[in-house]
Amino acid sequence: MKILSIDHIQIAMPTGEEDKARAFYVNLLGFTEIPKPAELVKRGGVWFESESVRLHLGIETDFRSARKAHPTFIVDDLMGFVSKTQKAGYETDTSQPPLDGYIRAHIFDPFGNRIELMEKQ
Repeated sequence: MKILSIDHIQIAMPTGEEDKARAFYVNLLGFTEIPKPAELVKRGGVWFESESVRLHLGIETDFRSARKAHPTFIVDDLMGFVSKTQKAGYETDTSQPPLDGYIRAHIFDPFGNRIELMEKQ
């Protein structure tokens, strides 16, 4: 028995904020929105993908941002993503030490969820 891969990552978001999610994940990070199955649309939230990475944002009624738990995305231009995020007015943290041959930073989505970005050195 072994785990072969990750199908998707889900993080939470507040009710009715799908447009903010789209602005951040599509316009800023470059994800593409993908349609949710018809039976799940009524739950709210939004799904995205980029290459082989799939990210689902699901509604949490008593929403609290994930300031510790986080997904990590491997990127090709870490400082480009950080700069674009800062210029758009979102919180960033570039004080992260290198890890296993990667430089890294944290950015925070419009709901305060931490996202780690890593680039191979």
